[in-house]
Amino acid sequence: MAFQIASSPAAGIPNPSSVTSILSASQALRAVSGQASKGAAHSLSKAAAPTLQVRALSSAKPRAALQGVAGDKVNPDSPFAESAGSNPMDKFKTITPALHDYGTYLVSCLPKYIQQFSVVKDELTLYVAPASVIPTLQFLRDHTQTQFKALMDVSGADYPTRSQRFEVVYHLLSVRHNARIRVKTYADEVTPVPSATALFNSANWYEREVYDMYGVFFVGHPDLRRILTDYGFEGHPLRKDFPLSGYSEVRWDEERKRIVTEPLQLTQAFRDFSGTSPWEQIGEGQDYTPNAFKLTPPKEPEGDDKGKK
Repeated sequence: MAFQIASSPAAGIPNPSSVTSILSASQALRAVSGQASKGAAHSLSKAAAPTLQVRALSSAKPRAALQGVAGDKVNPDSPFAESAGSNPMDKFKTITPALHDYGTYLVSCLPKYIQQFSVVKDELTLYVAPASVIPTLQFLRDHTQTQFKALMDVSGADYPTRSQRFEVVYHLLSVRHNARIRVKTYADEVTPVPSATALFNSANWYEREVYDMYGVFFVGHPDLRRILTDYGFEGHPLRKDFPLSGYSEVRWDEERKRIVTEPLQLTQAFRDFSGTSPWEQIGEGQDYTPNAFKLTPPKEPEGDDKGKK
């Protein structure tokens, strides 16, 4: 809200309604305080000192002034003059087709290893089998058109309803091309995943973290042991079937005068994740997949049915 200085009508000075009147009021104030010229001070010596008040301006004037700045799309009934912002998804319209073409190029280079790819916003994801992890990562690291020489992270996810319940995700960065790519593979409790430590040194601790949190075994790792949990820890905390209370209790024993670890008597049952999450997408959204990559539904065969009718 904008404000202007208004003088009291008892002082004999009209209310200022423009920049000139505001300046004259400020000059009068300086004259009374002894900071103006003698002529101005003498002319105001007989008049009482003006009392200043703060008066709010009408909201119609600022709105009219801001309409030219905000644009034409302003609701006159709204107290805000800002126009509606653009859809954040619009900036991915030009990136998504290029990533689809790049994913098609990678599949044509590695048709034996890459099963499929997907594009979400500006993120390209490749899906490979566990046996194809090392050839795919080596190609992405060494090929001229990829140059993904930095392994930024190796993460995991647990989907208990799948036969291959675990997902192992490799996040790669190309400094030369200023791009990122994601490689996903799958595993279960007994299926190992080849270790990427021979290609990227940073995979050492990342794979240890996935093993500690999910129990995914990486074959060929030089030192595969827990990295976040304590010695003797039971279970893997980020599995969906891991109880929130854990399998053991750590407490202070007053008789022994030390910290003891005891198994819990009441363990938590399996949690159901079939409910709706508040973070799920509402509505169908907008599909920016190019038409060349959209699958058309198969046509029903015609012939015998029409003849019978």
